[in-house]
Amino acid sequence: MTTAADVERANATRAPLLGAWMLVAGVVLAAFNFRTAVTSVGALLSELQDGLGMSETVAGLLTTLPVVAFAALGALAPRLTRRFGARAVITFALLGMSAGLVIRAYGGHTVVFLLFSLLALAAGAIGNVAVPVIVKEYFPRAVGRMTTAYSAMLAIGTSVGAFATVPLERWSGDWRFALAAWAAPALLAIVPWLLWRPPAEHPDAGNGHRLHGVHRSRLAWMMLLAFGTQSAMAYIFMGWLTAFLRAQGMDAATAAFMLGLFTLVQIPVFMLVPVVVARPGRQRPVFFALASCYPIGVTGTWMFGGGPSTWLWMVFLAIAMSVFPLILTLFALRARTSAGTAALSSFAQSGGYLLAGVGPFAVGWLHGLTHAWTLPFALVYVLMGIHIVAGVYITRDRYIEDELPQTSPR
Repeated sequence: MTTAADVERANATRAPLLGAWMLVAGVVLAAFNFRTAVTSVGALLSELQDGLGMSETVAGLLTTLPVVAFAALGALAPRLTRRFGARAVITFALLGMSAGLVIRAYGGHTVVFLLFSLLALAAGAIGNVAVPVIVKEYFPRAVGRMTTAYSAMLAIGTSVGAFATVPLERWSGDWRFALAAWAAPALLAIVPWLLWRPPAEHPDAGNGHRLHGVHRSRLAWMMLLAFGTQSAMAYIFMGWLTAFLRAQGMDAATAAFMLGLFTLVQIPVFMLVPVVVARPGRQRPVFFALASCYPIGVTGTWMFGGGPSTWLWMVFLAIAMSVFPLILTLFALRARTSAGTAALSSFAQSGGYLLAGVGPFAVGWLHGLTHAWTLPFALVYVLMGIHIVAGVYITRDRYIEDELPQTSPR
C-alpha cells in the first residue's frame, strides 16, 4: 500500500530529475538560435545589399556585427549572471533576440537594420559565456556530453539558418519575412527557462565567486587567441562565402546550399569532438586532426570554389571549424571551478570576439578596395597560422587557477 511518505519521496526524487531535463531543454533550444541571426543574413547578403542600398564596406560592417556584439555583451555576461542569474539573463536575451529579428527586417533603413541586428545577436552573445558556466555548475560529471548536446544544436541551428532562409525568401517572395521568421524558434526557446527553477540547495549558476587577475594568465591569452582566430575565420566564411561563390559564377540557391553544407557537415563532428576531448590526453591529437583540414579547405575554396568540387572543400572547411566545440570544452577542462570557467570563458570570448571582428570587416574592405579575393584569403592564412600556434598551447593539461597565485587550486 502506497503511503503519503512514499508519495512525498517519489515527488522529491522526480522534481530534481524534471528540473535537470528542463535545464537540458533550455540549453539545447537556446543554442539552436545562437547563430540563426548570422547565417540567415549570410544567405541573403546580396539581396540585403540591393534592398537597403549597402556598399561593400557597410556589408563588411554587417558581417562584423556578430563578433562585435559577442565581444561587448560577452564581457558583460558574467556580471549580469552573477547579479540576476543565468535563467533571467538568457530568458531576456532570447526575448530581445526575437524583437530584434523582426524589427531589423522591417525597419526599412540600413541604420535600423544594423542597430537591431545587435539586439538580435544578444542571445548568442550571452549564451556563449553563460552556457559553459551552467554546464560546469550543474553537470560537472557530464561536461563532454552536455557540450556535445549544446554544440551539436548550435551547429544544427547554424545549418538550418543557412539552408532554409533562401527557400523561405523564394516561398514568401520577401527577404524581410525570411529574416524575421527566425524569431519564432527564439520565442519557443524561452519556454523551458520560464519553467525551470534552480534547486534550493544549489544557487543559480553565475551567482558565485569571481576570479580576479585573469589577464595575468598565459593560458587565458592563448585561449583568447585560439578562440578569436577560429571565430574570425568562421565568421569570414559565414558572412562572405556565398558572395565569393556567386562571384565565381555560382547561382544564389547553389551558393546558399554550399553555405548550408558547410554548416551541416559540422553537426556530426560537433557531436563527436566534446565526448572525445573530455578524456585525458585526447585534446592535442584531436586538435591536430581538425587543424590539418584548414589549409586543404581554404586553399581548395580559393583555387576551385564555384566549380564542381566546391562541396569537397566545404567538407574540409567544416571539419576544420569543428575546433570550436573543442575550445568550448576546454573552457571547463582548463578550470578547476565554475568561477574559473566563467572567468576564462568571459576573458577569452570577449577579447577573442574583438579580435575576430577585424576579420569579416577587413575582408569587406579589402575586397571593396581591390575588387579581388587574393588579399582576403591572405588574411585567412595569417589567422590560420596564429590559431594553430595557440591551439598547440591550450591543448596541454593546465588550469587557470594554478596561474593565479591568489586563488586556491581547489
